[in-house]
Amino acid sequence: MHGSATSLATSVSSWLLVLLCAVSGAYCLRRARRSGGAAGEAVMGFGMALMAVPLGGAGEGWRAPVLGAVFCGAALHALWLLRGGSHHAHHLVGSLTMVYMALMPGTGSGHGQEHSPTGGPPLLTGVLLLYYAGYVMLGGTRLITTGGAVHPRPAAGRDAPTELVHACRLAMGMGMLAMLLTM
Repeated sequence: MHGSATSLATSVSSWLLVLLCAVSGAYCLRRARRSGGAAGEAVMGFGMALMAVPLGGAGEGWRAPVLGAVFCGAALHALWLLRGGSHHAHHLVGSLTMVYMALMPGTGSGHGQEHSPTGGPPLLTGVLLLYYAGYVMLGGTRLITTGGAVHPRPAAGRDAPTELVHACRLAMGMGMLAMLLTM
């Protein structure tokens, strides 16, 4: 009984993470079609959704190489965007984190805990957990401070309100943190 309740809870939380990431990706895709600025975030959202799908061991052979290749491409794109300023560094970190999670054995929702021989999670996983925990905390405070102020609505055809953009980024940061915690 305990095993089935645990697997049900894991499955439900995995599908909620899939939904959260897919909705964030769809929103970013919609935003990218209007302004052209959020295509990388859309790829990240949809890739995170695909990575979080609980397959239960079926179809695992294609998953790591395909996701690894997609996120290596996203990392190269983010590296290219760094020419325009360091504000794209988070996209590079996110893409490389996704490559790391895709290629680590035993990662993903409910695939078990793979630890290093020293008995704990790998050092890189710990560093990434700290990075994304800080990112989520900072994003939450930005959302709170932005949400309290009154901003004029953007003109038609312009980018989305700042609060929605921050909320989308915060949702993807929480999704990344949740996926790192399952490693």
